Amino acid sequence: MHAGMSDAGVSPPPERFNFAAFLLDANAERPDAIAYVDDHEQLPYGELEDRIRRVAAALATLGVRREERVLLAMHDCADWPVTFLGALFAGVVPVAVNTLLSADDYAFLLEDSRSQAVFTSPPLLDTLQAAMAHATHEARHVVVSRPDGALPAGAVALAELLDGARPRASAASTRRDDLAFWLYSSGSTGRPKAVVHTHANPYWTAMLYGRAVLGISAGDTVFSVAKLFFAYGLGNALSLPLSVGAKVVLMAERPTPDAVFARLLAHRPTVLCGAPTGYAAMLASPNLPPATDVGLRLCSSAGEAMPAEIAKRVAGHFSCDVVDGLGSTEMLHVFLSNRPGAVRYGTTGKPVGGYTVELRDDAGRPVAPGELGELHVRGPSAAVMYWGNRERSRATFQGEWVRTGDKYSCDADGYYSYAGRSDDMLKVSGIYVSPFEIEAVLVEHPDVLEAAVIGVTDDDGLTKTKAFVVLEPGRAGDAAMRDALKAFVKQHLAAYKYPRAIEFLAELPRTATGKIQRFRLRDMEARRSPST
Repeated sequence: MHAGMSDAGVSPPPERFNFAAFLLDANAERPDAIAYVDDHEQLPYGELEDRIRRVAAALATLGVRREERVLLAMHDCADWPVTFLGALFAGVVPVAVNTLLSADDYAFLLEDSRSQAVFTSPPLLDTLQAAMAHATHEARHVVVSRPDGALPAGAVALAELLDGARPRASAASTRRDDLAFWLYSSGSTGRPKAVVHTHANPYWTAMLYGRAVLGISAGDTVFSVAKLFFAYGLGNALSLPLSVGAKVVLMAERPTPDAVFARLLAHRPTVLCGAPTGYAAMLASPNLPPATDVGLRLCSSAGEAMPAEIAKRVAGHFSCDVVDGLGSTEMLHVFLSNRPGAVRYGTTGKPVGGYTVELRDDAGRPVAPGELGELHVRGPSAAVMYWGNRERSRATFQGEWVRTGDKYSCDADGYYSYAGRSDDMLKVSGIYVSPFEIEAVLVEHPDVLEAAVIGVTDDDGLTKTKAFVVLEPGRAGDAAMRDALKAFVKQHLAAYKYPRAIEFLAELPRTATGKIQRFRLRDMEARRSPST
C-alpha cells in the first residue's frame, strides 16, 4: 500500500516520516488558532508545538532513549496530547493505557512494556505508586500533570519539567514504518494485549476517514466522549482533527450525560464522537438539550454496533446524521462506515476507501452474498503485532489481512450488518442465532434502554436464549414486562429467536471501551448452576 497511491487516491507519507512533526508542519501557519480546550485552559497550535518540543527535550534530560517506552496513564487534558506527541517527536514510544485500572493491572502493564517513565494525573498517583511498588520492572521517573498538592519523593510536575527544557529543534528521523506507540486492547477475555502501531498508521486514519468520510476541517470543533487512551478516542481527539487544524474539546471527568451536555452547551462542538451506550444514556436523560442549543452537524459512533432505533432517535433529536462505523485497536480507527448523507441505520455501512473487507466461513472461504461470515480486513493502518505474543499475533495478523472476530452479512447494496462476535454466536435448535439481532429488537421497545443476550443450557443440555435487560427509568421489571418483551420479539423475528428467559439489571457489564461483556453474564449464569 505504501508504493504509489492508496486505493482511495491518497499519497503515502514519505519514507522518512515522524507523525508528530507532520502535525506540527500542518499547523505551522496557524499559531494562534486554538488546538485544545480542556477544563483549565485553551491551548493554541503555536503553544502546542512549543510544549511538544519541550517534552521531547525533557525526555532526553530524563535519560529516556529513542525507542524506549513511557507509560501514559493520564486523564484527558491538554497535557495528554502534549506528552504523547512529544514522545513521538523524540522517537520515544508512548504506551497509552486505561485510567480506570487497578494497581495489579498497572503493575502488569509496567512489566509488559518495561516503561522507563510514567506520566500521570494526580487522582491516579496513589494507584500507580502501589503498582510500581509491586512491579518487577522499575520505572525510573514519575511525571505528574497539574499536581494539586505536594508530590511524593522522586516525582516531578510536568510544567516544572517543561519550564526547564529547551525546545528540541528537530524531530527524530523516524521512518513511516518505525514503531511509534502502543495501545492496549480492552482485555475483555483476559490480560490485555499491547497493539503496536507505526508512525504512518495515524496518518492513514486521518486521511482516509477523518477527511474523506467525516469531512473534518479547520472550521470544526470536535468533542470525543471516548477517551484518548482508546484507539477510537485517539483518532477523534488527536490524529483526525489536528491533521486539519480543527479545535478539540477535552474532558477529564467521567462522561456522564450531564458532563457531556455541559460541553455541548459551553463549546458548541460541531462533531460529537461517542459509543451507542453513551448516546442511549443521553436520550434517557431528562436534561437532554434541544438541538437549537447545541451546534452539532454530525454525530459519529463506534465501539459496538449502533442499534437502528437509538441512531434514529439521536438523529431526529439533533437534526444531523449519526454515522455508525466499525474500527478496532488493531486497525487503529474506523474502516467500515456509513457516510454523511447516505446513512442506512441498522447497518455499519460500507468499507472506507483504502480498506478491503471480506467475509469468510469457518474454513476461511468467502461466503455467498447475504450469508454470515467472519469479517477480515486489510488496509494501511493495520498494527504490526501484539507485543511479546507471537501466537495471538499469528492468529490475528494473517499476511495483509487482519481477522476481526466479528460476524457480519452484506446485502445486495453493499451495506454490512453486524451479527455479533464470533465467540458470542449461539446455536439454538440447530440454527445459528445472533445475540445482537435479538438485542437490536429489544431496544426498539419503548420501555427498554439496553439489552444483552447470551445462551444458557437448560436441564436437557439444550441451548436457550436469555436476555438481560436494562429498563428505562421508572419502568417495572415484573412478569408482565417479561411477557410483553417476549411477545414484542416474536412480532419482529422468527419465533425460535425470542428470549426464553429475561432478567432485569440496573446496568450491563462493559469493558472500558463500552463493549458489552457477555462473558461476565455467562460466568454469572455458570455460578448459579447447581453443577458448578
